[in-house]
Amino acid sequence: MDRKLTKKKTNLKTQCVHAGELIDKVNGGSISPLYMATSYKFNGVKENQYPRYFNTPNQKALADKIATLENGETAIIFSSGMAAISTSLLSNLKSGDHVILQNDLYGGTRNFIKKEFPKFGIEFSFISGNSSKDFEIEIRKNTKVIYIETPSNPTLKIIDLESINDLAKSSNIITIIDNTFASPVNQNPIEFGIDIVIHSATKYLGGHSDISAGAIVSSEAMIRNIFTCAKNFGGNLSDYTVWLLERSMKTLYLRVKEQNNNALKIANFLENEMWIDKVYYPGLASHPNHELAKKQMKGFGGMLSFDLSPKIDCKKFLLGLELIKPTMSLAGIETTALSPKLTSHSLLTNKERFEQGINDQMVRLSAGIEDYEDLKDDIIQSIKKQT
Repeated sequence: MDRKLTKKKTNLKTQCVHAGELIDKVNGGSISPLYMATSYKFNGVKENQYPRYFNTPNQKALADKIATLENGETAIIFSSGMAAISTSLLSNLKSGDHVILQNDLYGGTRNFIKKEFPKFGIEFSFISGNSSKDFEIEIRKNTKVIYIETPSNPTLKIIDLESINDLAKSSNIITIIDNTFASPVNQNPIEFGIDIVIHSATKYLGGHSDISAGAIVSSEAMIRNIFTCAKNFGGNLSDYTVWLLERSMKTLYLRVKEQNNNALKIANFLENEMWIDKVYYPGLASHPNHELAKKQMKGFGGMLSFDLSPKIDCKKFLLGLELIKPTMSLAGIETTALSPKLTSHSLLTNKERFEQGINDQMVRLSAGIEDYEDLKDDIIQSIKKQT
């Protein structure tokens, strides 16, 4: 069950394939063997293997792979992105503590904060700005965590990771980032000093719209602290799904690179159309944070959003698509689109959506790996049904 390439410095493309692999010493199989056991022999009090302890062979191997891709020391794998988000926050906060969060967050994260934190006596502040000065204004004596998401969902705003790290370190505050939209291929926040990196592995890491999972990457010390809560919350992932996720990640680099290419082409196309009011994509020179994105991202990602002009019915546009799927999630190999108002951010109030810049005409698009011309033609044919 030896693992190879866990920390050896190789190219990211190679790491996606080989980091964290389990070696099949019995039959010499070319892929990681799957260990389905939920009970292992007693190994002494230091570490006994059990699925809820996140330390079965497949769990540990996958953690090595994800940690390697994010340049972290270690990782821990969960049953969903929200399990990773909630555990990372609750393991670092207690009653009386305060957390600062950017306003532009995944709707599920925001709903979790608003609904659950008051029960635990945890204070929180949402800030509308994206600069470190906006965060600095909200720092209190009891501030313990700064939580960010960049690029943000769904308005693709960019936050300066280096400046957030400098601010947090000067005040002894832990930094947490949801890196789902970028993926490890496009952005590695630990390189900029961020303490904890979260992924909804359901998205780019899984990449085929058939896996629900989450991941946290950090230092050994941080993960030990998170583990103390995680083992009690019971959010571990089944070993079969762990094995499927490790398999899917072998093509992560190739998938994301093609999704980057398609997203940039689609964004450039949409920006010049009369039936589009605005395009949100950090790869466009018109994006207000384009230069910052170039500085801290290795690729601009497969996610973009756009506002249809008032004359186009947003719902009819989505239902009129024939190749692009109007579906809930994102980051699969197939291109998908949705209305944030009606789906991902439906739990927010109208005021909260307005404050984030989410309007009734906004469409969030997740670029897949199909041919760009086919995707462009599908968008055009849906528009023509209304013009």
